[in-house]
Amino acid sequence: MKLLRYGPAGQEKPGLLDDAGKIRDLSGVVSDLDGAAITPEGLAKLKALDVSSLPVVEGSPRYGAPVANVGKFIAIGLNFTDHAEESGMPIPTEPVVFTKATSCIQGPNDDVMIPRGSKKTDWEVELGIVIGKRATYVEKDEALDYVAGYVLINDVSEREFQTERGGTWDKGKGCDTFGPIGPWLVTKDEVGDVQKLGMWLEVNGKRVQNGNTDTMIFDVKTIVSYLSEFMTLLPGDIITTGTPPGVGMGMKPTPVYLKAGDTMALGIDKLGVQKQTCIAWEKK
Repeated sequence: MKLLRYGPAGQEKPGLLDDAGKIRDLSGVVSDLDGAAITPEGLAKLKALDVSSLPVVEGSPRYGAPVANVGKFIAIGLNFTDHAEESGMPIPTEPVVFTKATSCIQGPNDDVMIPRGSKKTDWEVELGIVIGKRATYVEKDEALDYVAGYVLINDVSEREFQTERGGTWDKGKGCDTFGPIGPWLVTKDEVGDVQKLGMWLEVNGKRVQNGNTDTMIFDVKTIVSYLSEFMTLLPGDIITTGTPPGVGMGMKPTPVYLKAGDTMALGIDKLGVQKQTCIAWEKK
């Protein structure tokens, strides 16, 4: 299944994408696509539906993030060897873990706002894991049993805030609008082998990132198992798993960063495409 949330920001309704590419309204079945709706029991209930009986959503509504009320937004850094090399950092021997503020989560095609004072806002196409079952001390060979599905994520990052302002990476990762997610949550049965998905990103129409999940240093099973040693993962938690080379920070001879008016387009096989326009910071 391809599950989604649609409608104005803050007023999203649950839905799914049918085989014809039409949005079907799920609001008569579930109140929202939160952690409770994407447990194994919740997904089984949705899978049993007669999709043709669900109301069709007319027009082209805005997509929101496909998971509501995300409890934890966890990230894995430097998870592609060639990205670690372009960043000038050693290849990790254990997953590098940081968090993105849940307040940065937004729809896949919403504008990305360059933070006040930013000089080094950057892009990162990433595979996201959505947890579907409470996970504590999970063995690697059982880890996929705890996954509801996968999402496309742009791990937007401010490199000066991340690496030059002291402390941890988190302050450069959670700025408002820095977490576009979606368009869909694709259940793991529909994705198949998650370690064989092509991924790409373009800035202003130019392809800058090309990669594949088969070159991740730590695969999905390893990441879920590893994180469950240090924290309990809950249904609805999202883990973003690292980016292939081609980020602005790694451009030679001079790094390239985003500015107002720039556009990004990105995608991962089977998980859809996002498109964003960068805008200048404004007080709200």
